[in-house]
This record gives sequence, structure tokens and C-alpha cells, in this order.
Amino acid sequence: MNPQIVETVNVAREVAWLPWAVQYFFLIGISYGAFLLSLPGLVWRKPQWKSISHLALAVALICGLSAPVALLADLHQPGRFLNFYLHFNPSSWMAWGAWFIPIYVGGLLLYSWLAWRPMLAQHGRDGGRYARLAGLLAYGGHESPSALKMAALITAVGAVLVALYTGAEVMVVAARPLWNTPWLPVQFVVTALAGALGMVLLFNRMLSSPDRRTVRTVSRLLAWTQLLALFVGASWLLLGLSGWSEVHSMALAQVAPADNWRLLAVWAVLATVVTFLLAWKRPGSGLLIGLLALHSTWMMRWSIFMGGQEVPKTGAGYYSYQLPMGPEGLLGIIGTLGLWIFLFIALTSLLPLNRLAGSESH
Repeated sequence: MNPQIVETVNVAREVAWLPWAVQYFFLIGISYGAFLLSLPGLVWRKPQWKSISHLALAVALICGLSAPVALLADLHQPGRFLNFYLHFNPSSWMAWGAWFIPIYVGGLLLYSWLAWRPMLAQHGRDGGRYARLAGLLAYGGHESPSALKMAALITAVGAVLVALYTGAEVMVVAARPLWNTPWLPVQFVVTALAGALGMVLLFNRMLSSPDRRTVRTVSRLLAWTQLLALFVGASWLLLGLSGWSEVHSMALAQVAPADNWRLLAVWAVLATVVTFLLAWKRPGSGLLIGLLALHSTWMMRWSIFMGGQEVPKTGAGYYSYQLPMGPEGLLGIIGTLGLWIFLFIALTSLLPLNRLAGSESH
């Protein structure tokens, strides 16, 4: 028998999901995580949560409005979004997401308006810049507890649906074992909550002198999210090493030989442990803890999306991705940040959130 040589040609492919997708998953996760943090103070009326909940709602609204813009940009042309409605595919999680996002964002806008009507009216009466606009938006400025609870319920349903679809649409990609795991949606939710808490700490520092009670409470909650993240990561690794789950073992076999993935794993564990220790032992370090939490939230999504696409579905070796400088890379990230800053300035110009952020410092 003559020996035969089989040559496999591996074709490098461009990444399908660009950094726009990372920004979307980053912002929408922080948004629904922050919305959940707004409920204790605004819906359940817990006094010790008043400052945290108002700051969290600001985070939820700003990130919730920025996220769909990044998603539309990832589709390359906004008109493609209409195809999800014109040609609905019930077997596609992306198609369902086209319905879930408007439910969440629409509910969030209504919920935010009902929660902030009294503040808008007060700004209108106090006078100053944008007072007239604030008074018009207040539309009387009356509190509406029943309507607020109904809007919160609608938004909560939307938040759960968004959290479900953003995890599921990645998890169902069976061709990529790194994504095709039920732990991925869980890790998305855990890190989204951590990012939301980190953003609340950042807002608390940006809007006023730091509120010590807010910093302590949020830091302790953030510490628990870091423990959960470590538990999920350890469970994923255990399933891969033990062989109890074939998909986890395949995913581990794909990334374990690469030096950059091993470095990334060490980096992720160290960042999580450091954030936990600071949040638990030194909860007064609000700004540093918040930035670390946001770093971990972004890094997790960048590694999963961009790093995951460097692992080929077929063939050997890894694809190489270099962040472009144009609108599909660094410029796009800066553009989304610019939109986020614009929304932050617009919101804080209409609402005296700085008073709430510093109202419990003593």
C-alpha cells in the first residue's frame, strides 16, 4: 500500500462580530444590572437605598440608550434591523432580541420618567439652566406609585428577556465549544451585575463628594459578585479537566495550549481576587474598586467575543485579530464613549443627581 498524504488548507476568516458587539453586550449588561439595583430604593421604598437606586437608574438609562446604537452599528447598516420584523425567524435568538430590546428600553424610559418626575418638577421650580425644559418634561411632577410599579414590572420582564437572549444567542453556537456552554449566560449576568455596581461607584464619585454609605454598601455587594464569578470560573474549569462535560473538555483543549489564553486566565483570576479583597477589606476605595469591576466586565466580553473568534472552527492554529483604528475598531469604541458622555451630560443637566449622591454622606 502506498502511503498517502492528506493536506488540509486552513482559510483564515475575518471576524463576524466586531468590537461594536462587545460594546453592546458590555453596555446592555450594565444597564439591566443597574436597573435591578434601582428597585429597592425606588419601588420598594427602602430609605437606605435611595441614593444607590437613583444613581443605578441613571446608569441603567444612559447605558440602556447607548447599547442599541452599538448593536445597530454592528449590523453595518440600520436597515438590516428591520429584517428581523419583516422576516421573523422564531428559531433565531437574534430575531427574538429585536423584540426584547424595545420592551426593555421602552419600559426603562417610562420607569425612569415616572421615578424622576418629582425631581424634574423641582428643578423647574428652582430655576436656572434648562429649568423650563425640566418643568415641561415633569408634566405636573406628581408621584405615581402604582404606575411606577407597573412600569418597573414591564422593565423587569424586558430585563430578564434581554439577559436571557444575550446569553443564549452566543451559547447556541455549537461550532465554538468555548461559547457552547450553559455557564456562559450565567457568567454574563454575574459580570453584568459587577459592572453595574462598579458604574454606580463611578457615578457616585463623579457627581459629588463620595457618599460613604453608598460606597460601603455597593462595595460589599460587589465583593459577593466576585465570589460568584470565581465559583462559575472554577466550575467551568472543573468540568473541562474532569471530562464530565465533552463541550467543556473540547473548549479547554482548544485554548489551553495558547500562551495568551493562559495569561488571560491568570489575569482574570488576579483581577477578580484583587477586586474582591479591596471591596471586602477596603470598601472605602470606591473609585478604584469601580474601575476594576468595569475592567473585568469589559475584559470578559472582549475575551469571549474577539478572543473566541480567533479560535478556528476547523483547522489548526489560531487566527490573529488586530484592532483597527477606524470606525470598526478604536474609533468606534471612542464614538460610543462619546455618545455615553453626551447622554451623561444631558441627564445630569436636567436632574440634580448630585444632591442625592451626597445626601447620605453624614
